[in-house]
Amino acid sequence: MSDDRDGLNSLVTYGLFAAWALHDIEELATLPVWMRENVPRLRKRFPQVPERIWRAMESADEREFAVAVGVMGTIVASAAVAGHRSGGRSGFYQSTLYGFGLHGLLHMAQAAAVRGYTPGVATSPLLVVPFSFWARGRLRRAGVLRPTRARDAVQGLALAGAATALSHVVARRVLGRRGRPGAPGPV
Repeated sequence: MSDDRDGLNSLVTYGLFAAWALHDIEELATLPVWMRENVPRLRKRFPQVPERIWRAMESADEREFAVAVGVMGTIVASAAVAGHRSGGRSGFYQSTLYGFGLHGLLHMAQAAAVRGYTPGVATSPLLVVPFSFWARGRLRRAGVLRPTRARDAVQGLALAGAATALSHVVARRVLGRRGRPGAPGPV
């Protein structure tokens, strides 16, 4: 996939970072307050969730989340650059794009599970999922999209989860905190 006159390669590759940034603006604006207001209710509604998960969610504050978003932004930007430099062929870029789209579907499933708004759900059906399908379609038409297998979905989500955990670990270290990563973070 080469750059054409209208910059399609840039839209497909750097567009991943732009779509991620818009999505994470929603999360930055809503997650900390949403967590404070909803975790106690969710804890009662979902008693099967391990206590350590609830404690981790409650321990992350706005500063940690903001730093974690910055770390995740670095990861997504790196994937977009790798995608651009390779004409969309980069496995890192394609896996990140795939994980991004799947994580949008997870946001929608979370909202359905809690029967209401969850941070990230507003931009998921309007931006995350459509961009991911569009970009993958452009890569497919250019002949550079790797075949997708069921294990790619698992791998994409695992990588997204690992990147989220890493983002929070780095954020805690930057802020001088110890312990496990905090709240579910930016992806």
